[in-house]
Amino acid sequence: MAPKKIIIDTDPGQDDAVAILLALASPEEIEVLGITSVAGNVPLALTTLNARKVCELAGKPDTLVFAGCDRPLAHTLVTAEHVHGKTGLDGPDLPEPTMPVQDQHAVDFIIDTLRTQPSGAVTLCPLGPLTNIATALQKAPEIAARIREIVLMGGAYFEVGNITPAAEFNIYVDPEAAEIVFKCGAPITVMPLDVTHKALVTTARNEAFRALGTDVGYAVAQMTDFFERFDKEKYGSDGAPLHDPCVTAYLIQPGLFTGRFVNVEIETQSDLTRGMTVADWWHVTDRPRNATFMGDIDADGFFALLTERLARL
Repeated sequence: MAPKKIIIDTDPGQDDAVAILLALASPEEIEVLGITSVAGNVPLALTTLNARKVCELAGKPDTLVFAGCDRPLAHTLVTAEHVHGKTGLDGPDLPEPTMPVQDQHAVDFIIDTLRTQPSGAVTLCPLGPLTNIATALQKAPEIAARIREIVLMGGAYFEVGNITPAAEFNIYVDPEAAEIVFKCGAPITVMPLDVTHKALVTTARNEAFRALGTDVGYAVAQMTDFFERFDKEKYGSDGAPLHDPCVTAYLIQPGLFTGRFVNVEIETQSDLTRGMTVADWWHVTDRPRNATFMGDIDADGFFALLTERLARL
């Protein structure tokens, strides 16, 4: 089969970085048409810088990187330096990139790519707030019918929230954007905290990265060494969850994941539950089903894939 054509929309972020590395290491299954940055874990200037650093770490400086939206649709930007550090990519000491940022705005790149590629050819892979994707859908509504699939990391249901009691960070930062995306009609697959909290970088799994003996292996181990301190303290877990690489892994080995096709609505009105992804897991309403909401992961298979692919870089 021909590789899936994808656009990675991202706010790197250590786990975003690993997701990008996995994609760039898997050309048989994935063709990265471009990487679009969005404000989220840190402000836009840093997410754009970090995306370029990761491409150069992978030895892929020809990857096209586009800067996108610097704020949510309707609210003030909330960031997560308390998790990812002041740069968003604390841990490894990566050199300043030399590859350029493309002149075109990320939103226009998304629109133009969906218009010029064959209908149903391009998968969108948002790893951060959904601002760029929603803005593209607002600006060019006809592109929704041309999207092969939107595979996103965001939301939670049984695992509840990680930035508020009810909301996961990516959706909370821009719930108005999430509402637009979930209502756009394109096929959607969601990797919520319910899945990603089962993809834990234990000590043994991190040592496997380090044992690769490569710049990429060392950098990934340093990234997870840095940000696991937050999750270990917060959740009492054995390691940090690798949220965003679940998106890339799904594109390569979808059988690693199981879930249900359900209705997912985004709460935008309530101060108490703003940004909540309300998943009708038990089909108790007649609301139309609009997303495959993943619930479980083969974690050992996931880390075996990740380690094998990172060894290629």
